[in-house]
Amino acid sequence: MRWDNLTVDADEQAQLPGYRESAVVRRFDAPEALDTRFYEVRARSALNRVPRASRMPFRWTVNPYRGCSHACCYCFARPTHTYLDFDAGRDFEREIVVKVNAPEVLRAELARPSWKGEHVAMGTNTDPYQWVEGRYRLMEGIWEALRDVRNPCSILTKSPLLLRDLSLMRQIAAVTEISACLSVPTLDERAWRATEPHTPHPRARLEAVGELNRAGIPCGILVAPLMPGINDAAEQVEPILELAAANGATGAGGIALHLRPGVRGVFMDWLRSQRPDLVPHYERLYATGSYAPKAERERIAGVLAAARRKHPLRGTQAGAFRRNARSPALDPPQRPPRAPASVQQALF
Repeated sequence: MRWDNLTVDADEQAQLPGYRESAVVRRFDAPEALDTRFYEVRARSALNRVPRASRMPFRWTVNPYRGCSHACCYCFARPTHTYLDFDAGRDFEREIVVKVNAPEVLRAELARPSWKGEHVAMGTNTDPYQWVEGRYRLMEGIWEALRDVRNPCSILTKSPLLLRDLSLMRQIAAVTEISACLSVPTLDERAWRATEPHTPHPRARLEAVGELNRAGIPCGILVAPLMPGINDAAEQVEPILELAAANGATGAGGIALHLRPGVRGVFMDWLRSQRPDLVPHYERLYATGSYAPKAERERIAGVLAAARRKHPLRGTQAGAFRRNARSPALDPPQRPPRAPASVQQALF
């Protein structure tokens, strides 16, 4: 395999719950991967159905990785690692599952007669452009599979690494609907380094927003989560919208922090370590459940709304791309189109 020469140790194996075959456990000789193990597994499916009860505006997702080395203290996906007998804390950040056959499995699933060409969202659980994607390059094959059947899709990420695949995204844009979204919760250096220790710089993400929009890929931002006392002040939010507007962002969404079981413990431990002054405030805010009180959520929504009014964006994420906006320099794949979804689904 193309990544064999990048490993220090590939002899270890492990049996993970839900997988028939043992996983090959690899380590990479890189500063970003110290004390991190990567479990190569062969997935039986790539398309994940989103429950109809969910409030998500899409029904299908693709996640080539489980666990995330970004190590965001608030990540809502942390509890999913417990299904693999890992914990939601350190293991979520250091025990990363790699679905090495995800592109091939996705291609087969998209070719099934039963597949109706519905919108596929990526980056909705863990980030497909986290550090290890630079080694395995699974997203290239995933984009190619989506392109070849002209399947509508979207991507949410914290990493400018997706620009590596810009040519593939433009090929998709020539034949169907595609949109992107960069997550930028804060530009505050202290807040960024404390809450998202292994993510690319937020200003680099906003620069990526500009590159995508200039290339014809509609791209907005997600200012989330907004955490009381950490990144929710108007003077913190407004600069994000200002730079987003300058980079042609198509929209900006954002929500207040929610702390579901499995995330609450990790976040509160982080808070006690990094911001002990805020612990009593958070204990009051989240005393009765996973969500902040309605008044607090409305206050935070107001901060974002005021920033949007001050720095208007050029459109909305949904429906921003039109098929007739294709680049004349791109030749569409020579394959009969499958019926795309009629409306581009929103990320927000």
